[in-house]
Amino acid sequence: MPETPATLVYDGDCPFCSGFVKRLRIDRAAGKLDLVNAREGGEIVEDVRRRGYDLDGGMVLILGDEYYHGDEALHRLALMSTRYGWFNRANAWLFSNPSMARFAYPLLRAGRNVALRLLGRNPISSSHPPPGGHG
Repeated sequence: MPETPATLVYDGDCPFCSGFVKRLRIDRAAGKLDLVNAREGGEIVEDVRRRGYDLDGGMVLILGDEYYHGDEALHRLALMSTRYGWFNRANAWLFSNPSMARFAYPLLRAGRNVALRLLGRNPISSSHPPPGGHG
């Protein structure tokens, strides 16, 4: 039976998030990582939102039947990443420690929010109302 690929749902309008996913290299042993821009919507994004995950509050990593949000997603990605290149070594060194990921993630999210405001971009939630909600 083929392994289920990992899926990362992230904010494609955020320059930090986009830069992160472009530089992230996942170890072959961890399998394939599918990237989904939360702003483009779609079945996976709707599934994540139905499960109650706030995409403005953090990215979501889906590994099989498990969902990881925010700092937990960052931690899991660090464990899955290669150690090739300065970015991936730094990512693995910093965020393979769950306490460091938990500490750093709110700071990273705050930087994302500032960058989006400076770029004049709306939060993800304003472009996709909650399921059952009215725009």
